[in-house]
Amino acid sequence: MEIRETILEGVIKAFNQKGLKFTMDDVAKILGMSKKTIYTVFSDKESMFYDMVEYMFDHIKESERRIAADETLSTKEKIRRILGVMPESYRNVDFRKLYLLKDKYPAIYKQVEIRLESGWEETIALLEQGIEEGCIRNVHIPIVKMMLEASLEQFFQRDILINNDITYIDALNEVVGIIMDGILADNGKERAKQ
Repeated sequence: MEIRETILEGVIKAFNQKGLKFTMDDVAKILGMSKKTIYTVFSDKESMFYDMVEYMFDHIKESERRIAADETLSTKEKIRRILGVMPESYRNVDFRKLYLLKDKYPAIYKQVEIRLESGWEETIALLEQGIEEGCIRNVHIPIVKMMLEASLEQFFQRDILINNDITYIDALNEVVGIIMDGILADNGKERAKQ
């Protein structure tokens, strides 16, 4: 693993331990590396944190590509997994703390928003395929996209997850479940009677 990736993995661990209050010293200690070495790659904490966000989103997009290419999964399974994708190595990261970005690091928060709103090509193609195959009903894909984006943005804008003691993964799974299955306990049978 190249030094930049090693440092970014250390930043992820430091963020998970201390949230936005992590320091360069924390990262150096986690990695057993000197701060001087870290400063040869990153000029400051903000640039390091910005690259960490990019690095994590790149891994999420790579996971989406793997899901889309997995021929052992049905289209419906691919859609469910891609909507709730989270690389295994990030499952223990406390994303609930990211709501603090908006005030402390607005440029980084803006980049999170941009990344949430872009790179939907794989997901849209799967939704279109699901509609064509008839495994999902004919929905307006921009509405599905907007619903998921809005949910995730709310997680990153407010402390709703922390206040309700819900992990990011559990909240994401709940949103995906509602999008995929609705909220009716009988999975829509009651709707069909009406």
